[in-house]
Amino acid sequence: MEQSQREFEKIVREQEQNIYSICYMYSRNREEARDLVQDTLINLWKGLPRFRGESSLRTWVTRVAINTCVSFKRKKSITTVDESYIPAFSEASVEAGSQIKFLHGRLQKLDYLDRALVLLWLEDMPYDEIGAILGMSAKNVGVRLVRIKNKLKTITDDERQ
Repeated sequence: MEQSQREFEKIVREQEQNIYSICYMYSRNREEARDLVQDTLINLWKGLPRFRGESSLRTWVTRVAINTCVSFKRKKSITTVDESYIPAFSEASVEAGSQIKFLHGRLQKLDYLDRALVLLWLEDMPYDEIGAILGMSAKNVGVRLVRIKNKLKTITDDERQ
């Protein structure tokens, strides 16, 4: 097996949950999430020879996944949310599933950058790494997160439907 193929497979194994989480956050249904994951994997494969290690592997994979999702959403504008979809990782608990649906509905009201910020924050990434991925300072990340949290609190049930 070729070295780059082994390296790619290792990246996919290590970053699978990260990739899926990002794609799910930007998707409206299961099929779209799968499409986004596949597009992200293609972009990772194409970009692997150009990865110079100037950032961590996780940072690079996250940046590729977010850029893939944002590009996809710009090309295809979908306005309905598939409320029946609960991701596979939450099927163990109905309560967890309803909380994820609730959070997903609220996050869909945010713009792409704010959605990415929340997602990366939920992944427990440090502010400086989030800033490196999104092209902003760590201080700006903190300020934006406070504003996003306040905005999420003001979204009413009527706005989520």
